[in-house]
Amino acid sequence: MSRVNLAIIGGGLVGASLALALQAGAKARGWKILLIEPFAPGHTWQPSYDARSTALSFGARQIYQRLGVWQEISRRAEPIKQIHVSDRGRFSTARLSAMEEGVPALGYVVENAWLGQCLWQGLDTDVVSWRCPAEVTRMEPLTDGYRLTLNDETTLECDLAVLADGGRSGLREQLGIGVKKRPYNQSALIANITPSEAHNGMAFERFTDDGPMALLPLQDNRCALVWTRQGMDAQRLAALDERSFLSELQGVFGYRLGTLKQVGARHLYPLSLVEAEEQVRPHLAILGNAAHSLHPIAGQGFNLSLRDAQALADALLASEQVLGDFATLQAYRERQRLDQNLTVGFSDQVTRLFGSTQPLVSMGRNLGLLGLDLLPPAKRWFARQAMGLGTRPDV
Repeated sequence: MSRVNLAIIGGGLVGASLALALQAGAKARGWKILLIEPFAPGHTWQPSYDARSTALSFGARQIYQRLGVWQEISRRAEPIKQIHVSDRGRFSTARLSAMEEGVPALGYVVENAWLGQCLWQGLDTDVVSWRCPAEVTRMEPLTDGYRLTLNDETTLECDLAVLADGGRSGLREQLGIGVKKRPYNQSALIANITPSEAHNGMAFERFTDDGPMALLPLQDNRCALVWTRQGMDAQRLAALDERSFLSELQGVFGYRLGTLKQVGARHLYPLSLVEAEEQVRPHLAILGNAAHSLHPIAGQGFNLSLRDAQALADALLASEQVLGDFATLQAYRERQRLDQNLTVGFSDQVTRLFGSTQPLVSMGRNLGLLGLDLLPPAKRWFARQAMGLGTRPDV
């Protein structure tokens, strides 16, 4: 039976980022890393109007610079130079500016296919190998690791298994790891939009009584739309013809980008806050959406997962214990607990505050936005959260 030092179950953006963060140190230690992924990574990048995208914080850029892949990623990364936050029907707004924060950009919006290709091409094949397409159907704990059974009935053993197979992880359930779930009773409608005027690197966060929306700048003067609505209303919007959809979106968003001219394919995603009740066990770590799935409106989910991956890699490479040592994994979990609690809390509270239609809450958030724009310390704190630097006093 074959054995590897580290098996990463899920070779998507989080799993590949962990492999990247580990590979130099793993090579020095003679570790072998295996990525197990059901969907084959693309070998060539093809432009698509409808490409899904991810908002990377400034902190994510710093991590990818450290890993040596940012220069390639940046070729198709659209910088967010300003963030405009508003509450529909109320006078207050807030603006965050990269110039005011002393950074080249508050964040970047990157198409997932491009980001994935950059990560996969950065992997060292002397250290990292693939089983793809392949899927783990069973995980059996051993005294010194895990035995994995794949969907072709082959088995392998590993010193450390990292579960990064997404928010609907069947393996997490199989292992008896419970989750705390808080449904938002909303769905996110995702699509790309073309406005008539240049976005100039401006991202918009717009809160309405029917749910929040975000328009994020993409290359080729497109914008990535995240529009959160109640379930049935989201389905109605998804079914509208293009002209009717753009008209309704225009009525809610306004004319800050001129006329909205084109919308691509629309996708719906039911929203819940999901947190795994355990993130580490002996010889096991859980990352990405399998560990925590957040509301997308604050753009925090992937960035938190990336920080987790970097912190896990740092903990493993700094440890003198055997790979999968429980104390090492617990130390990683404790190190990330504050970051996770603050980020999850920030995302959840923003969602709930701006999703409420109660008059007193509405008045409070209106004053809050006004205060955010007038009080430099509050604005600085909010900006650092948005940039993924909230728990890092050194930046």
